[in-house]
Amino acid sequence: MSEEKLKRTSLYDTHVKYGGKMVPFAGWEMPVQYKAGVISEHMAVRTKAGMFDVSHMGEIVCKGPDALANLNMLLTNDYAGMADGQARYSPMCNEEGGVVDDLIVYKKNDEEYLMVVNAANKDKDFSWVKAHQSGDVTFEDISDTVGQIALQGPLARKILLKLVSGDAVPQEYYACTFDQDMCGTKVMISTTGYTGEDGVEIYMPMEKAPEIWEALMEAGKDEGLIPCGLGARDTLRLEAGMPLYGHEMDDTITPKEALLSIFVKMDKPDFIGKTAIEAKTPPARKKVGLEVVGRGIIREHMNVYRDGKKIGVTTSGTMCPYIKKAVACALIDADARELGEEVEVEVRGRMVKAKMVKSQFYKREQ
Repeated sequence: MSEEKLKRTSLYDTHVKYGGKMVPFAGWEMPVQYKAGVISEHMAVRTKAGMFDVSHMGEIVCKGPDALANLNMLLTNDYAGMADGQARYSPMCNEEGGVVDDLIVYKKNDEEYLMVVNAANKDKDFSWVKAHQSGDVTFEDISDTVGQIALQGPLARKILLKLVSGDAVPQEYYACTFDQDMCGTKVMISTTGYTGEDGVEIYMPMEKAPEIWEALMEAGKDEGLIPCGLGARDTLRLEAGMPLYGHEMDDTITPKEALLSIFVKMDKPDFIGKTAIEAKTPPARKKVGLEVVGRGIIREHMNVYRDGKKIGVTTSGTMCPYIKKAVACALIDADARELGEEVEVEVRGRMVKAKMVKSQFYKREQ
């Protein structure tokens, strides 16, 4: 049986032109890195600016008089009281309290919202929301028509403002503007990202992405802007303590175990998974950050021990270029989670010492 053909975003030829090393990812061919390499790309985002193709992400429009009621039942966060142009993050849970996906919802108006979901989960998510919709609402998967570019870093806004008007870019974090003019096309600009840096994500018609990419590269050439791939996207999000679906959360891990309680509004009348999450409170296991003490790099799926007893397993791990530390996240027994205490992680038969810390290893200065 032949493998399913990988999909390509409209920026595929652009990535090849810029020297992107293409790899399979979530059913797509995406650049893992460019000529500069992961470390240089990571540092560019932390100190200047970097640009990512995130057109593989999924976009689902939720529309109708009962749109808000559906979102509030499907998602653990509360979407009441949002202003037009606001964005809000949330886990979406199954009946057992595990996470179907984590996503961001943008409010266009009282009867129209845009849900942006993970590429690997898009079809699963769309099936899930369709199976659980109620009342006067429609869900439409528009992923194939939408291109998305993430421009991230302290100079991101400065670069973007060379191409759009000043009021096109929201001042607040987690906000968006619709129908902005950029390179002769209408775009949505949101102050969101997955790097822990200041920055924006720009949504456009898929076919316009190459033109907008080139315009941004030109606008950013004096600011040190470089293209970045999946490798730097992962090291940046881990350094900033941002969870990744399939690692820090999945269908068997609850939001509270993943330390996402702030996004779980237990005072809402109901949502899918609420009863199960209540039953699993307080959680028996919790996420923790690990900072390597001494030598070694920890990766995912490695056993964690304290005083010779296995207490959990790592979910992500790498060497973070900006903070110059080897770090990891792990899901461990809640009663063994004591910040500042030492643990050991089994790395290919060798025990590597690490210290339990908060999982946000880097936080940008406001």
